[in-house]
Amino acid sequence: MPEFPAIICTVDIALLTLQDDALHVLLLKRDREPFNGSLALPGGYLHAQEDQSAEDAATRVLRDKAGIVSPYLEQLATFSGPGRDPRGWSISIAYYALLPAGVLAVDGTGRQLRPVAKLPALPFDHGRIVAAAVERVRSKSQYSSLPVYLCDEAFTLPQLQSVYEAVLGEPLNKVSFRRKMDELGMLEAIPGAQTSGGAHRPAQLYCLRREFRHALSMLDRGLSV
Repeated sequence: MPEFPAIICTVDIALLTLQDDALHVLLLKRDREPFNGSLALPGGYLHAQEDQSAEDAATRVLRDKAGIVSPYLEQLATFSGPGRDPRGWSISIAYYALLPAGVLAVDGTGRQLRPVAKLPALPFDHGRIVAAAVERVRSKSQYSSLPVYLCDEAFTLPQLQSVYEAVLGEPLNKVSFRRKMDELGMLEAIPGAQTSGGAHRPAQLYCLRREFRHALSMLDRGLSV
């Protein structure tokens, strides 16, 4: 029987957040070969002795390498082939995660947030993974509550609309947006919670209903109608 080389099996995570009203992705500086010193997505091998699933592995990698547990983590796609890793034939089960702005501490050296529209050259096929994650998020944002996971725990409706607009890259009609939020039924007003007056009238604060915190609500029609 011919002997075949072992296949490398990893997980990679595109963690997305908003900064300066634009989608950014977390990149870490690699500390080993291949591509030592290059910025790349958080990733690592599956640990057969401790990971019960690929999602467990992705959760572990985010916790150990980025120091966070994302409120939203979803499998994206499988990337595979003999040319994506110089060490040999490899499979990466890719995930994407969403995190509110300001939650993730970055130091500008080992951990960096880079705008998805202006990424440096990334090793392996991490550029393709980021592009696929951005496309998935923008597509789902047309009909689901997904962008809420980029918000703080409490937010106003104008703040939520700004998040949707930043993700979709286009302005939304205020009336249509609020009607869509009502149809989704995903928000609840926080009793007695409003923003401070300042230069504007106080605004009601909302949060995601408990039943939506681990699942998405989807409708057939998009937000632009």
